[in-house]
Amino acid sequence: MAIDPDDLTPTIPPHDPNPRKPRIVLPPLACDSHFHVFGPHAKFPYARNRPFTPTDASKEDLFRLHEFLGIQRGVFVQSTCHGSDNRVLVDLLEAGAGRYRGVALLDPTTPDAEVERLDDAGVRGVRLHWYFPHGGAPQPRDDMRKVIEKVAPYGWHIANHVGGRGMVDYYDFIAAIEAPVVIDHMARIDIAEGLNGEAFTALRRLIDRGNVWVKLSGADRITRQPHSYADAVPFARALAVQAPERIVWGTDWPHPNHTAVPNDGDLVDLIAAIAPGTRMRQLMMVDNPTRLFGF
Repeated sequence: MAIDPDDLTPTIPPHDPNPRKPRIVLPPLACDSHFHVFGPHAKFPYARNRPFTPTDASKEDLFRLHEFLGIQRGVFVQSTCHGSDNRVLVDLLEAGAGRYRGVALLDPTTPDAEVERLDDAGVRGVRLHWYFPHGGAPQPRDDMRKVIEKVAPYGWHIANHVGGRGMVDYYDFIAAIEAPVVIDHMARIDIAEGLNGEAFTALRRLIDRGNVWVKLSGADRITRQPHSYADAVPFARALAVQAPERIVWGTDWPHPNHTAVPNDGDLVDLIAAIAPGTRMRQLMMVDNPTRLFGF
């Protein structure tokens, strides 16, 4: 369904406003490596060609959540509801005073001066969208290649949002990227295929290339047990064991386009199952984000 650009009625559920206090204590400088901020639209208007309309979820809301959860660093991933207008991203980075980094959305027409400005502000990656659960289609691959070339001088990572069979369908393109590569949300695989499923096997093969990182976020998106997530944990654990030096974790707050919006306290406590050892948790939450995002 097409979005009426002048209608600001939310088309997706809002985040849970009452997070539960986690039972676990995160290590100092713990990083939420994947979250979004929406608006407020009165200051940062949503894109007219946006694929969904969210409830405002401001940087102040995000800062309060992070303090409550025990998170001291974070990475803002620009949302499609703001498109390639990255002003809301820069605003948060300025307010974060060095504690935050960013992942931008760009297109081939983005001026080089704008890329330089984003880099100066703390942007350290660009996101490619292959998967649109709310409708839409990826950029043409030639356009994606132009974007990758545009950010190459800055050493940014290339984040990839894939889902379903995407890890199989887009494997060759992603494997050809020479820059650091990040796979969001464990590639949003269909866990019904099991640990030996085609998409999960392709993801593991890609990780073995050495320049590929994976976000062990999204257990709440791939689970078939909403608000339990136990069936997703073996997939996250397998990736953590395979490449402990190239895993990071994120909340995905405020959980856009979710069918069963999670409580962020529950997601933090899931870290204990994904990375039960002190060393692995330190890598996933502190050391790896420090290296990948340039803190």
